[in-house]
Formats: sequence, structure tokens, C-alpha cells
Amino acid sequence: MLPKLILHGGAGSALEGEKSPDAVRASLTAITERVYALLLGGLSATEAVVQACLLLEDDPLYNAGTGSVLQSDGQVRMSASLMSGSRQAFSGVINVSRVQHPIAMAAHLQSSPDRVLSDLGSAELARELGLPVYDPITPKRLREWVELQQHSAMQSQRVRTALAMGTVGAVALDLQGSLAAATSTGGRGFERIGRVSDSATPAGNYATAVAGVSCTGVGEDILDEGVAVRIVVRVTDGMSLTAAMQKTFAEARARQRDFGAIALSARGELAWETTTDVILVAAHDGEKITLSI
Repeated sequence: MLPKLILHGGAGSALEGEKSPDAVRASLTAITERVYALLLGGLSATEAVVQACLLLEDDPLYNAGTGSVLQSDGQVRMSASLMSGSRQAFSGVINVSRVQHPIAMAAHLQSSPDRVLSDLGSAELARELGLPVYDPITPKRLREWVELQQHSAMQSQRVRTALAMGTVGAVALDLQGSLAAATSTGGRGFERIGRVSDSATPAGNYATAVAGVSCTGVGEDILDEGVAVRIVVRVTDGMSLTAAMQKTFAEARARQRDFGAIALSARGELAWETTTDVILVAAHDGEKITLSI
């Protein structure tokens, strides 16, 4: 079977401004082409999803790495996770600051006995790895934070929901038939210090030898639904990937959740779904790239 790859750059409302449909299409297409070529060359699924997230973290269009949203105190705290399906091993960092690539830290922790580190532990890991101090704040995100402080409570809630929708992720199936999933986020935006998103938990990022899922959207909704794990378990229990996604999202819509997800099975099935207006997806099925927008 040829490799398969699916990426997302967030979910939410209509695109506008810098995050125009054309800009997103160009970004997702370029990253998909680059990473898929590496998969064809023999790169493992785990290495491929890390590479995809590195590139997505470097694109300020998204809420991950450079371009992450600011928390209530005006600081950026990012989270990321990686799961190897063949090893069924999860690793991640939570609320890490002043680094360029949180996903690289999650990848390093795959070989560690302590595989999920929070803020202080993540900071210590960054020092141990000798990572240079990096400021991921962009002028656009700083302007958003200043404007958000001036909004009413109702306006603030709408803006915070919109900011939450730029999480990035990738799921890959390699030439050896192994799966992996990775997810990276700057968080919800303007949240309380210490808040933990879904992205560095199995609710938001999960993979086994059967299927892999990466989520984006309002983290609390994703945690409440246990989205990624729920979909993978349903596929493991005999559902097709499409049926598992449809059932999971029907349940989510009934509870008025706001999120999206991408998924890939060991049989090469690709799927994505969202409860929001749009989800930003690029999927390579071995023959061509399909975009969701």
C-alpha cells in the first residue's frame, strides 16, 4: 500500500484576512507535498507527522508555534503531543513557553521514561536540550490580545472561541503500514494561566496499529467527548473509520460541541469531520491531494 497522509490547520468559522482560503490552500498543499515525498522515500509515520507539525508550527497562519495565541496574562504557552501507533506510545509537553517547536520536544520524550511534562518540566527539558530562547508572538496575535481586553464579556467569549480554532495536526500511514498522529496548539487564547488543552492528551491525539486521530477546536469539548480515543476504539471494535467518525460527530452535535478531527486507518481510509463551519484539511491518498476548502 502506498503511504497516506492527512493534515489539519484548525476548524472554525469562515476564513478572512491573512487566513484567506487561498493562503491556507497554498500552505497546506505545500506542506503535504513535502512530507508525502518523504514518506515515499521511506520516512516513518512517526517522523512524518513530526515533520508536518514542525512546518505547520512555523507558519503564522495557524495557532501553533509561531503565531500562537496569547493567554490572559499576555504570554504564549503551547502544548503538543505525538503518538506512535506501532508502539502505542504517547508523549507530550504542556504549557511550554519561549520555544520554536513544541512538537520536537514531544518527539524527544518518546524515548523518555517520563513521557508527558507540564510547564516547569517542559521548561527544564528545553534547557536540557539546549533549545534557543524563541519568541513565537506575532504582531497580529498581540493586536488580538489587546483588542480582546476591550471587549464585553459576550464579545470576549465569541473571540476566544474563534481563537481556539487554529490547532494543527497530522496523521500518517507509512510504507511499513505503521500509523502515527501528532497535534500542536497555542491553546484557546486569553485563557486562565495553567489551563490544559486537549492537544497533549489522548482525547485530542491518539493512534494505535488500527487508526490514528488528531483533533482541533474547543479543547474542553474535545476532552468531554474523548474524541480521538472514542473514534479509535470504535474502529478497533469493527466499525469502518467513516462510520466511527459519523457516530462520534452525531453525538457531539447533539451536545452542541465545537471541534473537528482528521483520521486515518491502517487500511488506508482517510476521513475528516467537523461540527463547525469549516475544517482546514489536506489529505494525500497516494494519488492526489484533496483539500477541504
